[in-house]
Amino acid sequence: MTDPTPHTGMELGYARVSTTKQHLDRQIDALEKVGIPTDRIYVDKRTGATVDRDGLKTLLAYVRPGDTIVVYTLDRLGRNLREVLNLVHDLNDRGVGVRSLADPMPIDTNATGMGRIAFLLLALIAEMERVFTAERAAHARAVAAAAGRNIGRPRAHSDAQIEHARLLRERGDSLSQIVKKTQIPKSSLRRYLSTAETTK
Repeated sequence: MTDPTPHTGMELGYARVSTTKQHLDRQIDALEKVGIPTDRIYVDKRTGATVDRDGLKTLLAYVRPGDTIVVYTLDRLGRNLREVLNLVHDLNDRGVGVRSLADPMPIDTNATGMGRIAFLLLALIAEMERVFTAERAAHARAVAAAAGRNIGRPRAHSDAQIEHARLLRERGDSLSQIVKKTQIPKSSLRRYLSTAETTK
């Protein structure tokens, strides 16, 4: 999908659906109605959770300063709001605009009015959600600590295994010997023994 015309001021479309059973027709029709020809519309039939999106990669490699990427809705660009905003910011740094057609408040990062305000509101919401998530996690850790519980992934090895490893270490066994006797991988063993040293 190569366009021989100059890049300056060009509008390029991008459309994505989550599975090969879904159809791109509505998105492509909307892009064509605003004047973007089919040979300038890049498409992916991949889930947003899939990082390898060839159409988007090709578009991002092709787009140039002064161009605008047009999407049906902003969520077509990424897996979540934070990823979308990061991509839009990266494009802005490259001098590339982003415009959406069907969001409740259509986005246009090239604009100075409501389109720009809508994008800034999205950025604010994403930042607030990041702060709230961090605060909730910190609160959960504090409550668990007060109750004497650990937050996070459970340890892969029992207290008995870890205590056995510590006793072997105190006896003078090497890490390799302890690994063989306890079946604890060396990386985990170092962490357990290091924790034991710091709590003495």
